[in-house]
Amino acid sequence: MLAELKELFAAWIAAVVAAVHAVTTRIVPQRRILLIEGDADSFTARVTSAGKGAVLPETNFRLSGGRVEPAFSEGWKAALRGGHISVLMRPDQFLFRDVDFPKAATDFLHGMIRAQIDRLTPWPAGEALFGMTSPEQIANERIALIVAATSKEKIRPLLSLAAGVGAESVAGLLKVPGTAQTSGPVKIFAQQLTGTRARAVDLPRLLRRTLFGSLLAAAMSLAVAAYVGSIFDSELQDLQHAIAQRRAALRMNQTGGSAELLLAKRKQSSPASVMVLEAISRVLPDSTYVTELRVEGDKVQVVGLTQDAPSLIKLMEQSPQFTSATFFAPTTRGQDESGERFHIEAHITPYFGSPS
Repeated sequence: MLAELKELFAAWIAAVVAAVHAVTTRIVPQRRILLIEGDADSFTARVTSAGKGAVLPETNFRLSGGRVEPAFSEGWKAALRGGHISVLMRPDQFLFRDVDFPKAATDFLHGMIRAQIDRLTPWPAGEALFGMTSPEQIANERIALIVAATSKEKIRPLLSLAAGVGAESVAGLLKVPGTAQTSGPVKIFAQQLTGTRARAVDLPRLLRRTLFGSLLAAAMSLAVAAYVGSIFDSELQDLQHAIAQRRAALRMNQTGGSAELLLAKRKQSSPASVMVLEAISRVLPDSTYVTELRVEGDKVQVVGLTQDAPSLIKLMEQSPQFTSATFFAPTTRGQDESGERFHIEAHITPYFGSPS
């Protein structure tokens, strides 16, 4: 898994570098110089894309022992520095082979030729450079093309020349003999050099550092967010607790104080059953007998026997301890009873003092 991630990361870096290079090539003017190789290590230099610079006339030179004779002028040195050099090489330095493949192999031609280069040429795969023409369809669903190959030794002087003048890149081109005049040259090699812009910006390293910095910043942001979030959660809990305490205090103030005060108030405002019974015994005459006494909140219900039930209503109304006395059930007289059975209900006065 780790190896796959490394390969994926390397492929991503390469793709971004290629994209940046393509965009830079389109935006930034590129100086392109064509070197046409002649006989006896002679070359003709021609500016094919000068950008904003002045157009330079062609110049001829020889490459002898790695030295340029005659030396480049200052204008040509400035043009070559940071430029892209293409070398149109002589065909007599190459070995040509006609090959054919099945049509289905069109997308894999470079790899198939690379695998057979030691059979097609006298050089091993590691020491050979090759290019190929565009495939042409032939009979039996096959394609034909021409492979041009040479040794890496042939291009080392060209690489040294391009590196010595500070070029950005160098590429080798070849016009294959026998091909149509309209067909372009075949690319044999292309190499990026450590030119002026390459030395100024190491794009792969910059991308790696940028990605690492982004990951580090994201990790730090997550850590800070978690820390600050925990602080805010703690403060929120404290604030909610304080709000709950404040609400409880407000409710106590609205209802008259603490629980102890509420109990004391209820004790003072609620009549005791003993006191109600004592008040009833003072109100009712001696000829009246109470068989049931029920106290519910601020009401009392009295059931019993008496000789004159209506007079009991008047007696209870005259008492300061009872108000709104009335019968809550019919008054009856049984066959075996000597008096009337009454059912009286009255409101109790909240406070009972000592009798006067």
